[in-house]
Amino acid sequence: MNSIGREIWDWIKTFAVVLLIVLIVRTFFFANYMVHGESMMPTIENGERLIINKIGYEWVEPDRFDLIVFHANEESDYIKRVIGTPGDEIEYASDQLYVNGEPYDEPYLDEFKDHHGGPVLTHDFTLEDILEKETVPDNHLFVLGDNRQNSLDSRQLGFVPYDKLVGKANLRYWPLGEISFVK
Repeated sequence: MNSIGREIWDWIKTFAVVLLIVLIVRTFFFANYMVHGESMMPTIENGERLIINKIGYEWVEPDRFDLIVFHANEESDYIKRVIGTPGDEIEYASDQLYVNGEPYDEPYLDEFKDHHGGPVLTHDFTLEDILEKETVPDNHLFVLGDNRQNSLDSRQLGFVPYDKLVGKANLRYWPLGEISFVK
């Protein structure tokens, strides 16, 4: 093989190794996700693109207020915020979140509340009222969209099983001017 042939072969091998690494990382560690809809506004807008950490929940359980992507059905993945973890008792009263009887602030809703103009962002409910359970079951999550009045979430879909989790939203990369870690 002449020197040009060897150089071409070296480039082909390098390209194949890089492609293999990209496929492994994309398949097992990270995924990109494009947001469809307004259920997470104003935290995440329609059309934004995110990097999802697919491997983090292999070692740790989701935390309250994590933004997760999960398989909602065979065709669609949804992004929502974790409100309740296994064993939690969830209640909303007078637009205030209570977990196990303790009030929790939701600062990520402040911007929406300021521009909402309506009397209530999250209507009163308990888990027992809507899902006939007192607490979040083992290996499940209770999730809500930040746009509480325009979100298909656990109030309608029920609890999200751990085996339906895709991963945690970590980074917004599109639009370019808004690159940031997701909070």
